[in-house]
Amino acid sequence: MTIEEVINLALIEDLGDGDHTSLATIPASATGKAVLMAKENGMLAGVEVAAMVFQKVNPGVRINFHRKDGQFVQAGDTVFQVGGSAQLLLSAERTALNFIQRMSGIATFTQKVVQQLEGLHTKLLDTRKTTPCNRVIEKLAVKTGGGHNHRFGLYDMIMIKDNHVDFAGGIHQAIRATKSYLNDKNKDLKIEIEVRNFRELDEVLQYGGVDRIMLDNFIPDDLLLAVQIINGRFETEASGGISIENIREYAETGVDFISVGALTHQIKSLDLSLTASVPA
Repeated sequence: MTIEEVINLALIEDLGDGDHTSLATIPASATGKAVLMAKENGMLAGVEVAAMVFQKVNPGVRINFHRKDGQFVQAGDTVFQVGGSAQLLLSAERTALNFIQRMSGIATFTQKVVQQLEGLHTKLLDTRKTTPCNRVIEKLAVKTGGGHNHRFGLYDMIMIKDNHVDFAGGIHQAIRATKSYLNDKNKDLKIEIEVRNFRELDEVLQYGGVDRIMLDNFIPDDLLLAVQIINGRFETEASGGISIENIREYAETGVDFISVGALTHQIKSLDLSLTASVPA
């Protein structure tokens, strides 16, 4: 799904057959302007997406940008000014704010986590724990905040998790079946497999056939040992039980990637507001 498709769905959801409040109270000929302002400190993401919302509702809208995606703002800073049909400005307001507030919240938190990894080679990854139909938006916000995107969906990477292993009858069976499937379907996808303990890690190392090993719910001392055992033969990823408070301890083990679902769920949106001004 593209950003434009997400915006279209969001506007259909909000507008229905019309913004009847604005249509009822404001003359069709009325013009005006409004200011998008930050009400708290944080990193901006979704400035361009919010602008796309206004442009979709009113192609003739005038937008004067003061800040851009990836920049930090403080409470009271102006992000952009919009001008045009007063009815259409109000019709686009909530959808535009929903996007930019949530995206900025994700980018702000992602940047805070990335700062904990300063000086280390470990990369921060997001997950598929996203709002349905908003994944493209939320993963873009992660990138804006300095993080990296893991697989986008079920279709662009093989990730053999514990349930796959259990249903397949074991690690060797799961990897063997995966290799056969990719060959039959003529697909070239990276393969990652999750291990829950050192016994499963040993099984993967014996069999091979994967690109990355996810070490799930390993405590830092065990993660350090596992990374040393793997010794660069495969990419390594840590997941489970990792927070902004302890992520540096995990990263100092030398693991290549750390995936954190909290980047896109349980996020506090950045407080932004759109305030109407005098008629233009």
